[in-house]
Amino acid sequence: MDLKAEALNEVEISRHFFARTTECLAEADSAFQPAPGMMTVAGQVAHAAHAIDWFREGAFTGDWDMDWEAQAVETAKVTSLTTARRWLEDAWGRLREAVEVATAEQLATTLPDNPILPGRPLYHVVESIVDHTAHHRGALAVYARLLGKVPKMPYGED
Repeated sequence: MDLKAEALNEVEISRHFFARTTECLAEADSAFQPAPGMMTVAGQVAHAAHAIDWFREGAFTGDWDMDWEAQAVETAKVTSLTTARRWLEDAWGRLREAVEVATAEQLATTLPDNPILPGRPLYHVVESIVDHTAHHRGALAVYARLLGKVPKMPYGED
């Protein structure tokens, strides 16, 4: 498999795993947070969506927005799980589009100096997104269990 096909496959697998794990969560769970000050269910999904866009923008355009507080305020505004899921699905689509238009050679090219992935090939943005979304997928699995729900095993089949 070439680098571009591998990157697109990783994007799709990560999207699928996140969706399977979190599909037990409902709109009524949107405001749940395990403790005061923690992200809500909707906030976790919105944060994952924002991070996909953030990584894509940084890696593909060189615009690494490091204003963490402003980003947290933006994702905290999302109070609906449905809205957060829509953002997440759109973010996956924007990432797929960016990878699809890149050549395998571009994906293998070392990124210009940057604060997040210095000296790494562009392809590594996909690996970073996979890792970051897995982190939040795991957190949401814990949230689901705290709500008395059982999340699906991400790696299973329907």
